[in-house]
Amino acid sequence: MLKLTVRTAMLALGLTFAPLASAADFTGKTVSFIIPFAAGGGSDVWGRFDAQFLSKHLPGKPAVVIRNIPGGGSISGANLFAGSAKGDGLTIFGTGGSTQFPYLLGLQSVKYDYREWRIVLAAPTGGVTFVSRDLGVSSLADVSKLRGQKLFYASQGVTSLDLVPLLAFRMLGIDVQFVTGFPGRSEGLLAFEKGEVNVDFQTSAAYIRNAAPLVQSGRATALFSWGVLDGNGKLIRDPNFPNLPHFAEAYETITGKPPAGVEWEALRAFLLAGFPAQKLIVLPKDTPDDILEAYRAAVRAMLKDDEYLGKRDAFIGEYEQVTDKDAEALYSNAIAISPAARTWVRDMLQRDHGINFDK
Repeated sequence: MLKLTVRTAMLALGLTFAPLASAADFTGKTVSFIIPFAAGGGSDVWGRFDAQFLSKHLPGKPAVVIRNIPGGGSISGANLFAGSAKGDGLTIFGTGGSTQFPYLLGLQSVKYDYREWRIVLAAPTGGVTFVSRDLGVSSLADVSKLRGQKLFYASQGVTSLDLVPLLAFRMLGIDVQFVTGFPGRSEGLLAFEKGEVNVDFQTSAAYIRNAAPLVQSGRATALFSWGVLDGNGKLIRDPNFPNLPHFAEAYETITGKPPAGVEWEALRAFLLAGFPAQKLIVLPKDTPDDILEAYRAAVRAMLKDDEYLGKRDAFIGEYEQVTDKDAEALYSNAIAISPAARTWVRDMLQRDHGINFDK
């Protein structure tokens, strides 16, 4: 009644109304959700879980279909998205730490600038590092037994998210051979299960669903998680794995001193870039505001959805996904590395792993 009265008064004064912007509508449409990793890994599990709720809450209830494009530690899928996705809301992209790391390192194969993308959602995650029980390690207290043994890790590439465990093992003085060429962490876990490698790391979603049973059955031993950040930016234990030390705790337990120095500065920078804002849903840079808002509104509805809340922990763990300004802040604050640490990492990768940053 009030709106009608105000409108009538304004018309009487000869005032007019600008038409409301038309809301995005995806009725009868299909949204392609690009996941730049193979099916079955942590990013794939996360993407498929969120996709069903985006479909439910986007206007017009479009089908949201996962499109796995593995390769190059996620670079292939990211380059494809950056080069071909239109701003019509029908193509979205799910990033991972492996998408951010090559950009931070300045790899020539990167043809995208993720800072230009429009952020829909930021999804913090964690991860757990574990080893085969055949190595004689039943807890972190036995980690010294790993030294001198032949240790193998199935890697997507040392400039992918696997850079975090690579730096971690270096700091711990544990010599692990990284066998590269695996398209995703799911293939790495399969190689672990087959006994082809004996060291592995999985992000939380994949660990909870696929790797934790190996630990529970006695086939593997969990060593540490990567931890999460508290409100003050301090590394604390991951609430999904409260009985596991985070890496800094594990390091101090093993060495008797807290981590420090440029190597730790580098590891911490990539750890933060890879996990607090590890998974993002983004739209192309030329996406109109009404389409971005439609996606963010869908996320806001998803985060209140009883079905989502009931299933979330089983699929992605106890991590609060966020949107709007919180997503933007989490993303920008997590991406930071000092010039000294960046130079140290590049030099180490070039010297020890043959990475040519000029190609």
